Amino acid sequence: MSGYIINEHSKEAENKASFLKRLYIYQKERFPILGHGILVAVFSFSAISYSRISRGAEGFVSTEKYLLGIFTTITLFLLVRILDEFKDAKDDAKFRQELPVPRGLISLKELAIIGWLVFIAQIIINTVFFPKMLLLYAGVIIYLLLMTKEFFIPEWLKKHQFWYVTSHMFIIPFIDVYASGFDWFVAGVQAPVGLLFFFAVSYMNGIVLEVGRKIRTPEQESEGVLTYTSMLGIPKAIYLWIVVLFATLLLSFAASYFANYSMEIYMILLFVFMICLFPAFLFLGKKDAKTAKFIEHASAIWTIAMYLILGAGPMISRLIGEL
Repeated sequence: MSGYIINEHSKEAENKASFLKRLYIYQKERFPILGHGILVAVFSFSAISYSRISRGAEGFVSTEKYLLGIFTTITLFLLVRILDEFKDAKDDAKFRQELPVPRGLISLKELAIIGWLVFIAQIIINTVFFPKMLLLYAGVIIYLLLMTKEFFIPEWLKKHQFWYVTSHMFIIPFIDVYASGFDWFVAGVQAPVGLLFFFAVSYMNGIVLEVGRKIRTPEQESEGVLTYTSMLGIPKAIYLWIVVLFATLLLSFAASYFANYSMEIYMILLFVFMICLFPAFLFLGKKDAKTAKFIEHASAIWTIAMYLILGAGPMISRLIGEL
């Protein structure tokens, strides 16, 4: 009982805090700015780098172009998070009352204001500096809004989890197209063919992360929260994650081919794949919360590694070589 009272008092004090403090707690729980910022910066750098390497362009884009691009891509992912709060509001209130919105830390109205401010800032920045990019930006926003409306078939998607996940995950390559557009689209040239495989890797990275974070032990499962282990059972969920990881590896090989990378890149990709497989087999042998978390970490490592190996790493090597 004392623990419950402490928690209630803590929640009450938290909810009475200033807006900035509540916003800080919200981002810490739902959209860590630092962590997401670093990941999206690598994501954007890699998309632009891969595009330039694939089409044989020298050097990198201007610092101004890159930084403005990062602002839009980071805040696009923030909009995804905010709109998800609205989309999932009923389920969160029923099954996940510990989350910031249902527990009263921040309101949907406050998130709506933040979302509109972010949207206006994105429009202004793109209009002033890169009006051409508004076309690619519009594509992202339209898909994001359709996603928020569950493509107007919410009940069907809830009953068909495979289509729910695969349809929603397309937002990642949509943002990828926008990020890479700071190279080929702004330059007014045709996008290199290899970008299709780079976008496919981005899409599959999202699936890897999605499956990896929803692998749990029976003790970790909770009502109203769909996980792959609850839907498929532990062995099938693990095999699904391995298959998705392997498919991403094959796509990364194709992307490497169109970028004319050396055999060294293929070997590095294969090495990272083998390292990331280890937690999956570990979990099959020892089904506990700690080993389940290792799979989630391996998913994140794999995703970051893909962007570093396919775009950022080769570009940094080229830039150093040009000094």
